[in-house]
Amino acid sequence: MNETPADRQRLREELFRETPLDWLERNGLGIAWSFAPERVASMPALTWLWLKDVLARSNGLPDPESSLNAGGVVGICRDLSVPTLIEASKRGLYPHSHVGRPKWWSPEQRAILDLEEFHIGKQVRRTMRRGDYRVTFDQDFERVITACAGKRPGHWHLNWITPKIMWSYADLFDAGIAHSFEVWDREGELVGGGYGIAVGSVYIGESLFSLRRDTSKIGVAMLVWHLAKWGYSFIDTKHMNPLMESFGFRAVPRAEFLALNEEAMAKPGRIGRWHAEAGTEVVADWRPDHAVSAAPKAEADHGGCQHRSSEPAIDTQVQRTGTGD
Repeated sequence: MNETPADRQRLREELFRETPLDWLERNGLGIAWSFAPERVASMPALTWLWLKDVLARSNGLPDPESSLNAGGVVGICRDLSVPTLIEASKRGLYPHSHVGRPKWWSPEQRAILDLEEFHIGKQVRRTMRRGDYRVTFDQDFERVITACAGKRPGHWHLNWITPKIMWSYADLFDAGIAHSFEVWDREGELVGGGYGIAVGSVYIGESLFSLRRDTSKIGVAMLVWHLAKWGYSFIDTKHMNPLMESFGFRAVPRAEFLALNEEAMAKPGRIGRWHAEAGTEVVADWRPDHAVSAAPKAEADHGGCQHRSSEPAIDTQVQRTGTGD
């Protein structure tokens, strides 16, 4: 994809925005979510965190094991710069919020995937063998994150991928830290994908979207194959949900996660643009408990792609996953 920095900036200005109605919907639903019965008990601690932030106005990072923990929130985030987000990841923190300033999160349990435990379903393997879809990396980050933030038919639009988050993670992408994977159909339409950040030997998954059946699962399978080949330690997806559980993720206590994270963050990763080194037909036969060998050259995908529309056809369904507030 041949793009100038000016082209990319224009695309971001076009996509990374929300209408006043979208802003009202996000904030209204976010406030209602915050006052759900199971979260009311955390309000006193959250209020105290807000007061501390107002009085101290600190850009520093909180202790992930702080005793002042409001249901997973340990601080208020004033700085979303690239260095701060990298350091936060090393400490096991991540930013997230539906309403107001992003908060620094360090939940009691964390969902992680040991790469050798990854599960690829039989139906997904069959689809991958047919070669109906092509998967790339870092070819259309802006449209992937926009699709992840998009509305899902039949669901309330309780969205945490705000324009501020989009711009911050775009900066991480420019720095070679954030990465996207794109799933394209035979006609060259973007039909699935996801994004996350890679720090040390940890990949931190942020969100997925799917406009066709199993396309996000195909994208994740391709991602995990490459991470295993490149020597990554594990994937952190923050919170468990049924889809993550089906992939083989497990929930670990905070203390165990922080120890694993510290060790893995000290190992080298891959900074810069990623490129696919195998096609779906190769990964379809992969057994995750076996070491990944080099892919045949003919299967490697080094080609570029043009911008594609991410608008779904009328009969498609959208699936998005991510963390809770």
